[in-house]
Amino acid sequence: MRIGIVCYPTYGGSGVVATELGLALAAKGHQIHFITYKRPVRLTHYQENVFFHEVNTEEYPLFDYTPYDTTLTSKLVDVVKYEKLDLLHVHYAIPHATVAYLAKQILADEGIYIPVVTTLHGTDITLVGSDRSFAPVVAFSINQSDGVTAVSNHLRHQTCEQLKIKKEIEVIYNFIDFARFSRLNKEHFRKAIAPDGEKILVHISNFRKVKRIEDAIKTFEIVQKKVPSKLLLVGDGPERPRLERMTRELGLYEHVRFLGKQDAVEEILAVADLFLIPSSNESFGLAALEAMACEVPVISSNAGGLPEVNIHGVTGCVADVGDYEAMAAHALMLLEDESLLKQHSHNALMQARKFDISIVLPQYEAYYEKVVSRFMASGKKNKLSLTA
Repeated sequence: MRIGIVCYPTYGGSGVVATELGLALAAKGHQIHFITYKRPVRLTHYQENVFFHEVNTEEYPLFDYTPYDTTLTSKLVDVVKYEKLDLLHVHYAIPHATVAYLAKQILADEGIYIPVVTTLHGTDITLVGSDRSFAPVVAFSINQSDGVTAVSNHLRHQTCEQLKIKKEIEVIYNFIDFARFSRLNKEHFRKAIAPDGEKILVHISNFRKVKRIEDAIKTFEIVQKKVPSKLLLVGDGPERPRLERMTRELGLYEHVRFLGKQDAVEEILAVADLFLIPSSNESFGLAALEAMACEVPVISSNAGGLPEVNIHGVTGCVADVGDYEAMAAHALMLLEDESLLKQHSHNALMQARKFDISIVLPQYEAYYEKVVSRFMASGKKNKLSLTA
């Protein structure tokens, strides 16, 4: 199939999942067209069957804000028409599902019909979609999509509960590529971080308030008093200055390393003993899954879809949001018992294998085929020949 993928090109989970999905589809022979305002961060090298269409915006004195939605709509119309796409897969409801609807209407006036699949990733529903000024548009755009998927059962339930959704939402979980994420031998790196054999705890995020990184630091403070440890904080964002001050005030700064944004997070996870993810909201928890693929047990909150990924007492432990003392107790239980830690590490890997891209990718392919077949059966006569 010829598939257009619309996503945010940044470090956020939705953009990473969209890019990795597109690359995997291209490797299986599908023709993939990424359409966004800059090259996605995971789209780092040439790959056969992969094309990138940059959305260029112009600034005009009339506009306080550049009308990206309008420019993206025009680009979608152009790419669908001239690349003869069979399907548009838009990731993140706002504005992508809305823009896809507009493009679809413009194309229909020219006798060109294109089915649209929208994948909901989390904050497009929990933050943007919950805003009353956006909610009607979000709900309309989802209902006008030809297919809708969500990355966890929790997100599907929340979407239906929060918005007036008439469309059936299919759950297709996020995935992991074991060709990239696996336990590596990085003992030289470990010794550089923890020269005296300290345990290593890791947190990775975009440093927003919803990630509750202060809870990771408070958890570490308790752990470090009983078990010599180091904390690696990977990522960057608006919370970083406050968190740096916090570690200084707690006297932890020499034991905490702020590593900033890192592309090769698998190398950092290779030296980790535990992964901390205390978020107040996670639609799925892709960072936790990446850690588990690297055989790192997870200490998480019970927010959103995290309990669907991290199984309490099996792959790590789960605590209520904000209960950093419970998280610390769980962490110490594992760190002070090497055999228990090793068992949880093994279990984490076994759980992660259920989300292998080789298992999830066929689910997307089957869903595409279902959506396209249903779309064709609706009787629309298309100037472009569908290749499904």
